[in-house]
Amino acid sequence: MDLKVTTLEGKDAGKVSLSDAIFGLEPREDIIARVVRWQLAKKQQGTHKSKGRSEISRTGAKMYKQKGTGRARHHSARAPQFRGGGTAHGPVVRSHAHDLPKQVRALGLRHALSAKLKADELIIVDDLVASEAKTKALVGTFASLGLTNALFIGGAELDGNFQLAARNIPNVDVLPIQGINVYDILRRGKLVLSKAAVEALEERFK
Repeated sequence: MDLKVTTLEGKDAGKVSLSDAIFGLEPREDIIARVVRWQLAKKQQGTHKSKGRSEISRTGAKMYKQKGTGRARHHSARAPQFRGGGTAHGPVVRSHAHDLPKQVRALGLRHALSAKLKADELIIVDDLVASEAKTKALVGTFASLGLTNALFIGGAELDGNFQLAARNIPNVDVLPIQGINVYDILRRGKLVLSKAAVEALEERFK
């Protein structure tokens, strides 16, 4: 399928042919959800930790004699039911990551790209280049294109001025093609691809 290409100034820059195998799929929410869950699980640090009864610095002596007090039978004050005792079944340091086949990850990316095109939230620009690293100028450029919440994907090398000018704009992310991922595509409203990014995607899924 063909899609119109524009410049950052909103001028017409011809058309680009998009592969149906990448941008023309019928989006499946289950596959996209699996990839997002895998990504978010990998991002979790897993450093949360609470002390169990064996790790509490407290006497392990029996609190009081077993019989004759009329009270419940207790041993160590480290037990979870006491103030200052250990936590029962508390969180421990662990990895939240789980496996997901490479084919499913690749399919999830293609379904996310297809979902953006189907929702009319995909924009192709000829190049992501700024003449100077001025955030104010770039904000005005984005406003003219109606881009207030967007992910910009450039080629293998990003323009330094564009990257510097865009990094302080709220709800705007800029990534090289190597960093494209399902979660970042879905968390922003519009997806803006450069022609170099489209070519790299075509080469990647060829």
